[in-house]
Amino acid sequence: MLALEHVTVSYGTGLGRIFAASDVSFQVEEGASFGLVGESGSGKSTVLRAIAGLIPHAQGRVILAGREMSMRRSTAERKMVQMVFQDPYGSLHPNQTVDQTLSMPIAIHKLGDSDRRISSVLREVGLGREHRYRYPHQLSGGQRQRVAIARALVLEPRILLLDEPTSALDVSVQAEILNLLARLRRIHRLTLLMVSHDLAVIAHLCERIGVMSNGSLIELATADALASGKVSHGYTRQLLRSNRGFDRSGAEIVDVTS
Repeated sequence: MLALEHVTVSYGTGLGRIFAASDVSFQVEEGASFGLVGESGSGKSTVLRAIAGLIPHAQGRVILAGREMSMRRSTAERKMVQMVFQDPYGSLHPNQTVDQTLSMPIAIHKLGDSDRRISSVLREVGLGREHRYRYPHQLSGGQRQRVAIARALVLEPRILLLDEPTSALDVSVQAEILNLLARLRRIHRLTLLMVSHDLAVIAHLCERIGVMSNGSLIELATADALASGKVSHGYTRQLLRSNRGFDRSGAEIVDVTS
């Protein structure tokens, strides 16, 4: 469903050139969940934005569903890949209600049947009719992130890009959002690509994990291999020590929306 081949993103020229991502390559099968983990500044979010087409000067090949993406994405290509950002308050327009936020992508892509689509997607993310005409400041952090997920889901994408979608939330709310994403993945057969600095969060949702450092993908491993410490790169071992005691089952609590 998704393949990256030698994706590179750099800024500046000559001696001042900085590589935010360097020669990154990996594949994600249809319906799978792949995670990118690494410290802040390692290039995780840059890779996500290159896949979404938000960095037009990225080099290398991004292949979605067997088709190589050009620098300029078509409406259909943008519909196929949707992104959920880290800060649910910053990613929602403060002067638009939930209804307006969800109506806009439907109108842009000329999907029609707006009322039914909005009602349906709100139910799927665990929000009721009472939330539909509220503004972001009238919602909790977890509710705002559910709206952001609904906005991505309303276009019926095939791939969801998740940029640390739980890092701004309380631990108990993080678990609810992770369980919601896992359930939506099963229902809609979504392919997920998630970035985080938290191994427990990544390992809960993803079967395969890539480790990034200084813009490079330095190791690919399964979640089970990471949990058991069976890694080969020194940086990955340091990352495991910094997340010492992480437990994949730690987020597996009952999701009140299921």
